[in-house]
Amino acid sequence: MNYLSVENISKSYGEVELFRNISFGINKDQKIAFIAKNGTGKTSILNIIAGLDTPDTGQVISRKEIKIAYLSQKDALNHNLTIEETIFESDNETLKIIQQYEQALQNPNNEKAYQKAFELMEQHNAWDFETQYKQILFKLKLENLNQKVSSLSGGQLKRLNLAVILIHKPDLLILDEPTNHLDLEMIEWLESFFKKEKITLFMVTHDRYFLERVCDEIIELDQGQLYTYKGNYSYFLQKKEERIAQEQSSLEKAKNLFKKELDWMRRQPKARTTKSKSRIDDFFKIKELAHKRRDNHKVQLEINMERMGSKILELHSISKSYGDIKILDNFEYVFKRGERIGIIGKNGSGKSSFLNIITQKEPVDKGKVIVGETIKFGYYTQDGINPKPGQKVIEVIKEFGEYIPLTKGRKISAGQLLERFLFSRKRQYDFVEKLSGGEQKRLYLCTVLIQNPNFLILDEPTNDLDIITLNVLENFLLDFPGCLLVVSHDRYFMDKIVDHLFVFRGDGVIEDFPGNYTDFRYYEDSKPKETSNNIKKTTTKVKPSTKAKLSYNEKKEFSTIEHDIEVLEKEKLEIEALFTNETLSAEEINDLSSKLQKVIKELEEKEERWFELSSKLED
Repeated sequence: MNYLSVENISKSYGEVELFRNISFGINKDQKIAFIAKNGTGKTSILNIIAGLDTPDTGQVISRKEIKIAYLSQKDALNHNLTIEETIFESDNETLKIIQQYEQALQNPNNEKAYQKAFELMEQHNAWDFETQYKQILFKLKLENLNQKVSSLSGGQLKRLNLAVILIHKPDLLILDEPTNHLDLEMIEWLESFFKKEKITLFMVTHDRYFLERVCDEIIELDQGQLYTYKGNYSYFLQKKEERIAQEQSSLEKAKNLFKKELDWMRRQPKARTTKSKSRIDDFFKIKELAHKRRDNHKVQLEINMERMGSKILELHSISKSYGDIKILDNFEYVFKRGERIGIIGKNGSGKSSFLNIITQKEPVDKGKVIVGETIKFGYYTQDGINPKPGQKVIEVIKEFGEYIPLTKGRKISAGQLLERFLFSRKRQYDFVEKLSGGEQKRLYLCTVLIQNPNFLILDEPTNDLDIITLNVLENFLLDFPGCLLVVSHDRYFMDKIVDHLFVFRGDGVIEDFPGNYTDFRYYEDSKPKETSNNIKKTTTKVKPSTKAKLSYNEKKEFSTIEHDIEVLEKEKLEIEALFTNETLSAEEINDLSSKLQKVIKELEEKEERWFELSSKLED
């Protein structure tokens, strides 16, 4: 059964065309994810479907009498109400019956009213509904029903918006980044809820595990074209790769045909027959296809990073509380070179406060935070970018300099750097306030990375970033040779980039878990139920390892390895420069590629060995 049809819709803002002639349908019980780059109109499409915006052309037709609910990024709640009043502010008949029953319970002397309310509960089978909606509130940590909406935090407001929508049980649920502001426990509960409920979903989300486990269809908007994949995220990745390979093959054929036709065009006589005119028309079509390029803009973040000294960051018996809430309790840790640590825990367990303490934005109650002299933090916070009024994208970057230093003594201009961050030349001169939320986050990430940090601290970096940007960020972080400390609810992201976890259990207890998030989840699920919350407090203190001295041979190797790295880096640059020669044959390109891969592999091995040896040096 078709619930909603989107027919040839288009949308532009001024000269910027977001999309044109987009068409698709949503059927009963489908769970569809919509994927596109930031700034290409994902939220605009959701707003149009939800009836909050109108397309420039085309129309959206929905089935009569279906109920549509929309979880947007904007708060639409009445802040004068309590949580309970917000839940019951609805035309849902069952909710009104439950409200009537709750009011009757508060007036035990009025037996007639109680009896009537009880009978209505029985008649409409409202008991199960009441149990379910209270479970939803419990799972989303909204148990204080008398709390005023005006007193809720941003995360609580998002969760209340989500709770209201889930409780009202619409026919079609439209979701814009539903996992933002949820902790991992809540995300996994919501995932399970959507999997078992017969509910129709149309959502935008960057959470790839959520896509994998919930969605049965993915619609992708790529370079103005719409592609549909009848499967989950893994199926989408497989089929998209096949599609791109096929497009590339067609492109190569078009290029070859173009060269052949170009030669004919140059040789043809001025007097044109009808047949030659037709061929000329075909030539221009072929030319257009042959010059088509996939707009992938793979970001190459080769930002210069100063090498670290032997002392990185040391936390000695640090404690921190906010009133009765204990965040840290005599926590100890000595960071080592190249460590990649993820931080997980429930909302309110102190994850962001821990990052602020490390960067000395907040004082500790007790203990010492010692930062090495060579350490330069790059701190990506949830606050995001704070541009000046009327500031353009290019001006934000130029505040850090006209030119940005890269590795191997190279440099690029601010404009070139932005292009690597997927901002076109035209987009660079747009006002920052005109950027989408995801584009602003991407720009903010750029400002953090260009300052050449050697210790990256990222607090929920995946919020509002599209999957394409996430893949770029992950690839950069995998190659980042410095220390990495990241708070994220994105399980896919954490699995890919961290080696071990700090698990914030609450009440000042922190466990150091030796693995990524999937390892941790498997470990937790395998624990006996009765001991699942039994935490060994001895793990709160993580002792620094004793560093070994270098042997004679290792000292000799260490003295020459930096020179080896410089030679290999120079060789890599020279080979890369040869690729700019357009006259190279396919055989020559293959030979150069083989040489380049060999040099890159040797360089990576040398750099890895350099870090291994330097980590053994004594303070």
